[in-house]
Amino acid sequence: MYKEKTAKGFGDIAITNKGKSEFLIKVKELIEWEKLNKILQSKLKRNKNAAGNPPYSELLLFKILLLETWFNLSDEKVEEAINDRISFIKFLELSLESSTPDHSTISRFRNSLIKSDLDKELFCEINRQLETKGILVKSGIIVDATIVSSSRRPKKIDDLVTEDRKEEDTQETFSETKIITSYSDDKEARWIKKYGRYLYGYKIHNSVNKEGYILGGVVTGANESDTRHLESILNEIILEEGLPVLADKGYTSARNSEILESKNLVDKIMLKATKSKKLTAEENEYNKEISKFRYVVEQTFGLLKLHFGYTRCRYISQRKVELEYMLKSLSFNIKKASYSL
Repeated sequence: MYKEKTAKGFGDIAITNKGKSEFLIKVKELIEWEKLNKILQSKLKRNKNAAGNPPYSELLLFKILLLETWFNLSDEKVEEAINDRISFIKFLELSLESSTPDHSTISRFRNSLIKSDLDKELFCEINRQLETKGILVKSGIIVDATIVSSSRRPKKIDDLVTEDRKEEDTQETFSETKIITSYSDDKEARWIKKYGRYLYGYKIHNSVNKEGYILGGVVTGANESDTRHLESILNEIILEEGLPVLADKGYTSARNSEILESKNLVDKIMLKATKSKKLTAEENEYNKEISKFRYVVEQTFGLLKLHFGYTRCRYISQRKVELEYMLKSLSFNIKKASYSL
């Protein structure tokens, strides 16, 4: 019998084999799949596979990408698992005699989501469904960023590396610390120095609500400043006026305060001392109140890294990393929502 050799994923750690089946049953009931199917069919064109066989449905292939993400499987491993796990077969609504997509078909479908820019639309539709059910509530927004390593870390270093900001930094820009030349086929990834370590990859600028559901975000090179991307994050989310936006000192700037005011959002960015002016006791207390909520976004990052394998990108190029972020985010939200049923 086929035995999985990959590292245990979120589902494998958090739930038993029986629990896996129960989880997929809950997910099947939670999501309005036909609405996702209409989105997929509206922009994707079915093509016969390399052997000339009839194409697989778009919804089937999308569900396979969800299984990959929940259980931290590669295209090759999920192909094997579909033929081995009864819970997967039931979730995909296949029979034991059904033909199943091979890993190359799954890969082509993933690329088609990029070409049609469907990943963000699917993410928004799933969040809309969770909002309609009263599961995802936009009562406030917490913003933060994290580094995800490239799948192609160069062996030779010789380029200009920037050092990630510390909360006590008074400058908005990073400090450049070392000249380096790097050789990698992931040419859009960037170097950054963080906590004394040199990292090559991307920065995920993320936003969550107060319960930890992912609301949206953007992907940049690892060397990009947090301060410069608050507006980009907010532009990815449909927000009601009057909601508070919480962030650490890395987002403190006059420009970001102006952006929040222009969108009629409440500025809850932590205050930062300057070289000429220290924070008052009242201002320090204000920062402490905001910092109480930071664990929510940090916990979300922790779960993505621990249970979804998101310490390292699977794919090369910023656009494919964006797709990976969207798939992990929507999969995370579905998984989290399933616990509320």
